Amino acid sequence: MQQPAVCHLPNEDVEVLNSVYGKNVIKLLRIRRDDKKHFIKEVEACVHIRLNSVNEYLHGDNSAVIPTDTMKNIVLALAKCKGIQTIEQFALDICNHFLSSYCHVVYIKAYVQEVPWRRLEKNGIPHVHSFICVPEGIRFCEAEQCQNGRPLVISGIKELKLKKTTQSGFQGFHRDKYTTIPERTDRVLSAELFCKWSYGECQDIDFDCIWGTVHECVLEAFSGPPDCGEYSPSHQKTVNNIQMLTLARVPQIQEIEVTLNNIYYDVTDLKKFGLTNDKEVLVPVEIPYASYTCTLGRKKCLREQA
Repeated sequence: MQQPAVCHLPNEDVEVLNSVYGKNVIKLLRIRRDDKKHFIKEVEACVHIRLNSVNEYLHGDNSAVIPTDTMKNIVLALAKCKGIQTIEQFALDICNHFLSSYCHVVYIKAYVQEVPWRRLEKNGIPHVHSFICVPEGIRFCEAEQCQNGRPLVISGIKELKLKKTTQSGFQGFHRDKYTTIPERTDRVLSAELFCKWSYGECQDIDFDCIWGTVHECVLEAFSGPPDCGEYSPSHQKTVNNIQMLTLARVPQIQEIEVTLNNIYYDVTDLKKFGLTNDKEVLVPVEIPYASYTCTLGRKKCLREQA
């Protein structure tokens, strides 16, 4: 028995609200050799574009479609020809290439993240060509731009794990019949951080310097002075401390978003073994976990945007 034809709405009855496509997880290692000394950038890029028509979606007409394999090849070629001084500049190079090479590309977003390689040292002497991967957070960025528009750049840190074993508590919170947790004046504060920030103008920005400064602000605001620390009454206040210190030290940043995903530790009961446990042996509780996010912007910049 013949199956009935698939029923479609006529195109005039629908409207394409958004259409983007691209290539994800383009991985590459770029090596720059300066005689015996080598410099590396290992990155992962994602590139998505919007065309000035949607004929490929509505009519199956691929004549304007830039294949995603071509997009991958362009990223590799740009790494060779332009190099990767910073991931932010590399993302801007990707945006510029697509908008200047294809007049029918009206929008592009490039995401780039960097593997945290650090040059090996021995007795203070840096190695010329050996590196170690360090767990100090993953650096990432996004650059997006419309045809004839200004590029917008976001930089960030993710998967940065932080912990302090005291100088943290949680008291005075709202209680009702569903509240079971006790108030705490001394607890382990452990979290995984996600942080991103946006700039005003993208001209003459030292992306490396700013990323390093924000990284230092995160560590300083989370931990406090090295000899005594600083008390944290909540994850929320810690988030705010990070943001306030960053905005105070980096005037180029207009807006900053910080998320702390809590890693809770439960004090293990060792009484059945005849042992006391004064918060010395703890077990991580991975799920469920709490998350705390805040976006903070400078009032002047927010008024100008409005």
